Amino acid sequence: MAESRFLLVRLGSLGDIVHALPAASALREAFPHAEIDWLVEPKWERILESNRDLNEVITLDRASLATIRDTVKALRSRDYACAIDFQGLYKSALMPFAARVPRRIGFRESYAREGLASKFYTETHNPVGAHKVDHNLTLARAAGAEKTGAQFPLSIFDEDRDAAAEALGKHNLVDYFVLNPGGGWKSKCWPAERYGELSSVLAQKYGWRGLITYGPGENDLAQQALFAAHGSAVAVPLALGPLMAVLKGTKFVVSADTGPLHVASALGAPCIGLFGPTDPARNGPYSQEDVTVRNLRGVETTYDRGASYSPSMLSITVEQVAAAVDERLRRIR
Repeated sequence: MAESRFLLVRLGSLGDIVHALPAASALREAFPHAEIDWLVEPKWERILESNRDLNEVITLDRASLATIRDTVKALRSRDYACAIDFQGLYKSALMPFAARVPRRIGFRESYAREGLASKFYTETHNPVGAHKVDHNLTLARAAGAEKTGAQFPLSIFDEDRDAAAEALGKHNLVDYFVLNPGGGWKSKCWPAERYGELSSVLAQKYGWRGLITYGPGENDLAQQALFAAHGSAVAVPLALGPLMAVLKGTKFVVSADTGPLHVASALGAPCIGLFGPTDPARNGPYSQEDVTVRNLRGVETTYDRGASYSPSMLSITVEQVAAAVDERLRRIR
């Protein structure tokens, strides 16, 4: 394909956007002079800012039909030759269709989360490889990319570092580890109080303090973890930019399958991922150095969004996770 205009679509969520970044890098390497834009929901725009592989980040505000129509009109004016939908939902597949992009690439019906969304593509592909990163690279290769390696270009701005330093300074945190008890679905989360218990064990062993991170609506989780930590940790809410700076500087991160885990791994922070219903081979940290904990006996792999802790996550013990931290730190030395 000659140098052209590409529209990449991955509206959310945070971890899934991170897993699509290597596909954008592969396209940029194959088409160094092409226009490559990314359509994303406004709340996740920060993760794509200053991405060297993108010409422009376009936000889709779905607050009203008027804002959606304005975005479609703007997309039409850019005359894209090819769109790639990494999300596989009606809302993501419809945008390139409505924008009249002539070539629309996506996953086949059997793989897409909303299978009939594939009807809006002009070509569909089965994913190759085990991990979501590899699946997304499948679509990039279909569009003409050749590279199979993974790059995660993330930018941390000076103001992010300053905000992170201010937050850490308020608690006199220098050497710290991050515990992230939240997550999009409760069924793939680990109980918050166990993060607190883990903090006590790790702080006593290593002499570092725990930093419990949390986002909007997760204050109760943070307080539960903090109460169980018995003074070994602090809880700090962070916007996405400062969170990235904190993750970059941590000793290690413990988290279930959720956005901050994948951001941390992409930034090169040592990660320990806790998994139950979701498969770490598909959704785990992409680095081979990172460690995952999953008790396989009797576990059913499912991506159904359960509203209560799953038996598979409840089966993971504090002792198991502490041992996984030891293993991950040994790999650094």
